[in-house]
Amino acid sequence: LMSATALWGFSLMLLLVSKFITPHVGEIRNCISVGDILGQKLGAKVRLLSGLLGCLVCMGIFAAQIGAIGAVFTQFTPLSFMEGVFLGCGIVIIYTSFGGINAVVLTDVVQFLLLVVFIPLALFMGVHALGGWEEFTAKLPPKFLALPHGFSGWSAWVGLFLTFLIGETLVPPYVQRLLIAKDIKATQRGTYFSGLLSIPFFIITGLIGVVAFMFDPHISSNLAMPTVVGKVLPVGIKGCACAAIISIVMSSADSFLNAASVSFIEDIVKPLVDARKKEVSVKTYLLLTKIISLVIGLGAIMVAMKIQNVLDVLKFAYNFWAPVMLVPLVFVLMGKKVSPKAFWPAAFTGASGVILLFVCHQGKLFNIDALVVATICSALVFISLNRLFSRITN
Repeated sequence: LMSATALWGFSLMLLLVSKFITPHVGEIRNCISVGDILGQKLGAKVRLLSGLLGCLVCMGIFAAQIGAIGAVFTQFTPLSFMEGVFLGCGIVIIYTSFGGINAVVLTDVVQFLLLVVFIPLALFMGVHALGGWEEFTAKLPPKFLALPHGFSGWSAWVGLFLTFLIGETLVPPYVQRLLIAKDIKATQRGTYFSGLLSIPFFIITGLIGVVAFMFDPHISSNLAMPTVVGKVLPVGIKGCACAAIISIVMSSADSFLNAASVSFIEDIVKPLVDARKKEVSVKTYLLLTKIISLVIGLGAIMVAMKIQNVLDVLKFAYNFWAPVMLVPLVFVLMGKKVSPKAFWPAAFTGASGVILLFVCHQGKLFNIDALVVATICSALVFISLNRLFSRITN
């Protein structure tokens, strides 16, 4: 359960974005990608870098999603993990490529409705199958309620909390949704309530993990929820719950695939085409978008097959974004004055920090993931140099 509370870092991220970032989005004009925003303030090279890193982080998070889909399919169907990954990836690629952002938004609405009904139901039925709440709490292993022990325990919890607080902050799909919002106030409220709703939701999923452990102490973390659903729900409801579980892992997969394609086209291809003063038709761009979606999907499959733990894939993907892009993007979105000269030293600090920690310390420092340490170092460099260069300019 302490691991589940560490996911509240993601909840806090949504609350902070709703409070400090969303109100300023209405001031941004004629931008449809992160690269558009940064390019206007920091130059064309930063836009290209944003497009590249945006593709990588989106592909990595997409890999985590389809890896989870593959694990679910192995639990409920005769498919192998590889077959499940290919099937899940194929479904997302098809409806994202041909339906575009409208298909992404529509499926997210349906997925949300499934989540709020069937995931709490799975927990209720799981506890009931173990003899009810009193019996469940009586049999609950003490280690699931214990607080982290000592410096190493607390540093690991804080590190995981900060990883989820920083890792997905303002990644391309979230920024794109803010940019296309017609009502900033409604978007702010939606982001705020999403953050609030995620707090009990993470606890529910954590409790489902405990129920799964009590059914089978040797269970894989990727299969905790499918196992509970398979054991406690009736056949008809089980099918709906299975759809809900797949919805969980697909709820952002389509968004990240679409955002990766947009980042590549808008922030890499179009600037290069414009620089060469060539004319490219809309149909060509649409065809290229579908091809890029397929390539990104294949890359995500390779990552999912290589790293089969969903949490490990997510943490790996986060390293491509926050240490380099997060702090300058926050400054720009909040309307702060930024200096292009401050960006590159900060970006180098963030990127080299991640690489050094992976090479020398297995990606951690005092149980805190590299992306957190590197992002903090990058922030210190950017803030210091940005203030210095701003004073020199003035």
